[in-house]
Amino acid sequence: MVKPPPVSRWKCVVAYDGGPFNGWQSQEGGNTIQDLIEKQLKRIFDRQIRIEGSGRTDSGVHAHAQVFHFDAAWTHGPEKLRKALHTGLPRSIRLKSIRRVRADFHARFDAKGKIYRYHLNLGEADPFEVNYCWSLNRELDWPAVQAAAKIMRGKHDFWAFSGENDRTYETTVRHLRRLDVKRAGRRVTFTFEADGFLYKMVRSLTGALVNVGLGKLTPAEVADLLKSRRRIPTVVTAPPQGLFMVRVIY
Repeated sequence: MVKPPPVSRWKCVVAYDGGPFNGWQSQEGGNTIQDLIEKQLKRIFDRQIRIEGSGRTDSGVHAHAQVFHFDAAWTHGPEKLRKALHTGLPRSIRLKSIRRVRADFHARFDAKGKIYRYHLNLGEADPFEVNYCWSLNRELDWPAVQAAAKIMRGKHDFWAFSGENDRTYETTVRHLRRLDVKRAGRRVTFTFEADGFLYKMVRSLTGALVNVGLGKLTPAEVADLLKSRRRIPTVVTAPPQGLFMVRVIY
C-alpha cells in the first residue's frame, strides 16, 4: 500500500491589483482574491482547501505583499506549486513566494504588524496612475498635515477613525508606530505601520489628514477625536484605489 504524502502548511505572499475585485475576503458572488485562489487550489488538489489571510483588504485596495497560508500534500516543490496556481489565476494576481512553514504558523495570528501606503496626487493624475492614487487636484497646508500626523502617531484609541464593522471589537486601541508623510512634486505618500489596523482605519486617517490640509479640520480637533471616541463628518474615508498593503511583519 502506497503511503500518502504528508500534509504541509504553506506560507504564500501574493501581490494583486485590487481594482477588478470585491476585496480579499470570500463572499457571495465569488469575485474576491480569496475565492479565486481557493478555486484554483481546488482544481490542483481536487478538494476544497480553505486559505487563511493575514487580514482583509476592501474592494479596490491593492497589495504588494498580502500573506496567507493553507494546508495541503504536495511533493513537487514550491516553485511548481506557484506555477500551478498561476495557471488558473488572472495576471492581476501573482504569487511572489511560496514556502513550507511550521505546522502551527498562522498568517493572521502570528503577524506582529502591517505596513500600508497611501498614494495621493495633488494635481490631475495621468491615465496610467489614476487607478492607483487619489487624484485630489488641490493644494494642501503642508505644516498642518505634518502637525496632525505627529498627533496620530503612537498608541491611541482609534475608534473615531474606524469603520462601522469594527465598533464591536474588544479593543480599538492600536499602536501606530510610524506615519511618514513624503512629498515629491505633486505626489504625496502616506506610510502607516502599526501592530494592527481597524476596518478602514488607514483610509480614515488619510481622509482626516487631507481635510486638515484643506482647512476643514484642525490638528487640535484630531487630538480631541482620539480622546473623545466620536466620529465626525470631516473624518472622511479616502477612496480605495490609492491604498496598498506593503508588508506583513512577523
